[in-house]
Amino acid sequence: MKTSVRARIAVGVLGLATALTAGAALIPGDRTPSPATAPPRQSAEIPVSAGSLKSAIQALTARLRRLPDDHQAWARLGSAYVQQARLSADPSFYPKAEQALARSAALSPGNFAALTGQAALAAGRHDFTEAVRLAKLSQTANPYGQGAQAVLADAYTQLGRYDEATRAISRMMELRPGVAAFTRASYDAELRGDRTTARRMLEHALDDAFSPDDIAYCRHYLGELALRSGDPRGATEQYRLALKAAPDFTAALAGTARAAALDGRPAEAADLYATVVGRLPLAQYVIEYAEVLVAAGRDPAEQWALLRAQRTLMEAAGVKDDLTWAEFEADHGSPARAVEHAEAEYARNPNVVAADALAWALHRDGRDREALPYARKATATGWRNALFHHHRAEIERSLGRTEESRRSAARARDADPTFSADLPALARFS
Repeated sequence: MKTSVRARIAVGVLGLATALTAGAALIPGDRTPSPATAPPRQSAEIPVSAGSLKSAIQALTARLRRLPDDHQAWARLGSAYVQQARLSADPSFYPKAEQALARSAALSPGNFAALTGQAALAAGRHDFTEAVRLAKLSQTANPYGQGAQAVLADAYTQLGRYDEATRAISRMMELRPGVAAFTRASYDAELRGDRTTARRMLEHALDDAFSPDDIAYCRHYLGELALRSGDPRGATEQYRLALKAAPDFTAALAGTARAAALDGRPAEAADLYATVVGRLPLAQYVIEYAEVLVAAGRDPAEQWALLRAQRTLMEAAGVKDDLTWAEFEADHGSPARAVEHAEAEYARNPNVVAADALAWALHRDGRDREALPYARKATATGWRNALFHHHRAEIERSLGRTEESRRSAARARDADPTFSADLPALARFS
């Protein structure tokens, strides 16, 4: 018997609610879950397996029951919770991280491990200005700590301070070249339009990777780079190798679905997305799934309903994700609400992604003259992002700037020949 829409929504919301309260009793003596905010969409953290991370948390918890004044163990536990939140997309781990890191800082004020963990936590909560402040304090306490530079690189990128992000990555390379440094260097190069260097950095990262999870991570991003370059078949092979290394790596399965859709196989993609969303109903995956269902001639209503229910639940838990909702409302909802979300996001984090979101929201709301400066900013770094150039082309066309629009459209085609304006969410995965 076919499951009803109401039942499907209830199952999805129940799963998300369970995720938001999972792990609430992991800190000794604390059993009260607290709301938290969502992890960053573009975290460059190196993943570890869920099993190994859970084992590490259990071991640290047991140690702290015996040695409650071990400030280093508290710092490691807090950092593990931050990583767990990012790996699982479960923001309920952030309050646990906050408590553990605060305990470490109270036991040993100014210790760099706690400061680094607190900086990573602030970044996880999208407070990138605070992340920079804390990471700089950690850097002062320990100039040779790579973790602080990693947070600085990520936070500066989110704040649109790209030259400072590049310097932080260069410092990471000086301290310890490896997967963490190479993957960030790859994204930094891609943002500047240098795909050759971006690919070379990922290959260096893969050469340095030894755990299955690091290998899967590197393979996945090689796939992402191939897909953004208009090579869905090459991307699919990289995703296959990622899943061979780590079969539960959902991001690689989502990439496989995305590649199938962009390669003209929407029915196959829809079946894959059903598994992806069943495992991890992130808003991004749900939106992609709905768009692919439309392309396959199927009804996306259940996914839109699930997304609305998810959004209500996340808002009730204190989660703030203006970027996702700006993009969603611009393409599938209310342009006026899209502008509100995009303006809020850009005010906090004036990076190129937020600039594009604001430009497109303003365009969809009929405000093209206001949109054009943001579209220009979104394309100013040289990033060969087909969606950004398509958005700029549409804004220029609406303003009667015919030649400029043609050039922007050509840049979109050159960046990714497989780009489809009918599947905008699939171009937002980077």
